[in-house]
This record gives sequence, C-alpha cells and structure tokens, in this order.
Amino acid sequence: MTELRTRTLIIAEAVVFVALATALSFVKLFSLPQGGSVTAASMIPLLWLSLRRGAKIGIFVCVVYGLIQLMVEPFVVHPVQFLLDYPIAFGALGLAGLFQNRPFIGINIGILGRFLAHFASGVIFFSEWAPEGMSSFAYSAIYNGSYLLPELAISIYLTYLVVETKALKMYM
Repeated sequence: MTELRTRTLIIAEAVVFVALATALSFVKLFSLPQGGSVTAASMIPLLWLSLRRGAKIGIFVCVVYGLIQLMVEPFVVHPVQFLLDYPIAFGALGLAGLFQNRPFIGINIGILGRFLAHFASGVIFFSEWAPEGMSSFAYSAIYNGSYLLPELAISIYLTYLVVETKALKMYM
C-alpha cells in the first residue's frame, strides 16, 4: 500500500471514529452538573483507534475529539481549566496506543490519564462546590470517579466481548 493511501485510510478512520464517539456521547445514562457523564461507550471508538494506530495518532485524534466536545458542550471557567478538561483529558485517552498488544492495560492507562487531568482541574477550579469540610482532593476524586469508573467498566466489558469473540480482530 502506498504511503499516500495509508495516510488517507488513517484520516478516514480517524474521522469515522471521532464522529462515532461524538454521536455516542449524546446518549447519556446520566450527567453531572459541572460536566461529566456516563455515555453509551463513547470512549470506545477513540480507545480502539489508539490501540490500532498507536499513541501518536491516538493522542492527536483524541485531542481533536476533546476540542469537538468543547464545541458541543462547553463548560469553561478558566483557560487552564479548558486545557485540562478538553485537549489534555481527552488526549490522554490516546495513551492507550502505548499498549497496542495489551488492550486492557491500554484502556486503563488511557482512562486513568483522563481522570488525572479532570482530577487536577477539579482540585484547582471546582473545589468551591465541595461540601463543607470535604477536601478538594476528595471531592474531585469522588466527582470525577463517579462517571469515569462506570465509563471504564463499560469500556473494559465491551472490549472484552469484542476481543473474546474476535469480532473486530482487524481493528485490534
């Protein structure tokens, strides 16, 4: 396959996977007041693309997706918070591509990276919403964990089903 054809194929895959992730992000099981929600596996297309194409492409595509999420559901209180909650948090999902041969580790690392970015944003910018007497660290961990842990469970479960059935072997 020529280099131009390969690049075109990667761009086409990226566009399709970002579009699918964006569409799935609108199907929400529940949403939290300051952002964050449990969706119909919206991170799966991004994680799979990262696992298929590696971290460099995965991080880039996930950053693009983060910027699309900013346009779809903006919640910005500060420029640094914008960076943490959109390009950095979603870009971290691309870290899954560092573990192309170990998809479950990759999924955990990608979502952990996203959690850490949102956690830092929560500690710095959203601690005023913490109940009286609760530390900003505990509040941010509970708040962000309350939607990212279910997303992690959904992502691992669906990936397990796909890997075990070899349904998308060509994409892993």
